[in-house]
Amino acid sequence: MLEIRALESQYGRIPALKGIDLRIAEGELVALVGANGAGKTTLLRALSGVQRVSAGQVLFRGEDITRASSDRRVRLGIVQVPEGRLVFAPLSVEDNLRLGGYTRTRAESGLALEQVFTMFPALAERRRQPAGMLSGGQQQMLAMGRAMMAQPKLLLLDEPSMGLAPRLVEEIFAYIRALKASGTTIFLVDQNAYAALAAADRGYVLETGRIVHSGAGPQLLEDEQVQQAFLGL
Repeated sequence: MLEIRALESQYGRIPALKGIDLRIAEGELVALVGANGAGKTTLLRALSGVQRVSAGQVLFRGEDITRASSDRRVRLGIVQVPEGRLVFAPLSVEDNLRLGGYTRTRAESGLALEQVFTMFPALAERRRQPAGMLSGGQQQMLAMGRAMMAQPKLLLLDEPSMGLAPRLVEEIFAYIRALKASGTTIFLVDQNAYAALAAADRGYVLETGRIVHSGAGPQLLEDEQVQQAFLGL
């Protein structure tokens, strides 16, 4: 579904991504782990079209989208849940969700809304409340639901467990596994390397803008270097 070839990006003269090669097959959950500042969010932003690429290629279902606009990518099916959730606090839960479906027809949006409320009953109960009144976990559900409104073919998740209590982290990862089981292809970035790799079919380890390890999720969990660097073992 997605192929990244020798991708590079920079902030001014400072390189952030240094020749990234990465593939995601349809139906996979692929995790990307790495320390703060490794370039994880930059890579997701490059895939979303909001971060300029200085070299390399991004292919989505065989189509070169390296220079495609961000809204074009959403219409193709690449949708990102941003780090920090970034919900529209004064707007209601339902209005936040409907904004996520702006590329869809009214009928498609209505169907997607009911599907989101079925997956996240807590949002259905609070559909008229301002999003800013939700708890952190509920706001993460809202951010994920807003992305699902666009009916993504490839869902980019940036730090979905950030700032959440352990019980809520388990709940969010249960939702992520449910999304994968429903057929959604997922590219997951999370500081919780153990949870991310345990849920993943395959994983990549990013270090200062370069991929330094890759393999099956359980395989990477057993890798001594990964254990020492990210799992505290």
